[in-house]
Amino acid sequence: EVQLVESGGGLVQPGGSLRLSCAASGFTFSRFPMKWVRQAPGKGLEWVSAINSGGDDTSYGDSVKGRFTISRDNAKNTLYLQMNSLKPDDTAVYYCATQGGSRGQGTQVTVSS
Repeated sequence: EVQLVESGGGLVQPGGSLRLSCAASGFTFSRFPMKWVRQAPGKGLEWVSAINSGGDDTSYGDSVKGRFTISRDNAKNTLYLQMNSLKPDDTAVYYCATQGGSRGQGTQVTVSS
């Protein structure tokens, strides 16, 4: 059974940084691409970033490009999202997900002064 557990969210001021983590289990993590998606209050799911299985090919949504960095540690079965220069519009629940659509429970990120 695929299990994804996100952590690292919280309340941060505009311009601040957070690092999200996603612990994966129940599948061979190192063989699969992964992604981060988010859902802001009252809005649909938004794709944020993706990474290939080896970690050497990444892509980002226009709204986060240049501010967020996705990475993975296949030895630890963990996916990361480093978020810098955070803006109030980044406020959302962040989910890690497989390309097949499995998601964790999410971690809340709130950017506010």
